[in-house]
Amino acid sequence: MANLDIVFDPLPSETLARFVTDNLAGFNIARTGHSDLHSVGFCLKSPRGEWLGGLTGYIWGGWLHVNFLWVSETLRHQRYGTRLMDAAEAMALERGATAATLETFSFQAPEFYARRGYRVFGQLDAYPPGHSKLFLRKDLTEAA
Repeated sequence: MANLDIVFDPLPSETLARFVTDNLAGFNIARTGHSDLHSVGFCLKSPRGEWLGGLTGYIWGGWLHVNFLWVSETLRHQRYGTRLMDAAEAMALERGATAATLETFSFQAPEFYARRGYRVFGQLDAYPPGHSKLFLRKDLTEAA
């Protein structure tokens, strides 16, 4: 197998992305014994069918991990982000998670997460230059 090709694909198909994700999840489950993997996805949809926001992530090993949270500019500061986070955290608690983690940037909404009880446990400065990437966590059992 020394002659394998490395193929650049800036937009891998859903099938290819699922292949990589499923194989990594299988490896993680085999190594840890934690097979409680649940996808999380909540979206905001208008009565006309427009997608206006959403949250994606997963629950695994007693943790909720929020991959992405986005709300349309026109709906910000109207508690839709709060509602999406509430839904994800409630689902996580129902599935036995006790904590949550996420990443955000200094120019996004770190204050929003701080008000929700998330605390910074790590920071990567100059990513991107002039800003920082923040790593946050929250104990879900305190809020419950």
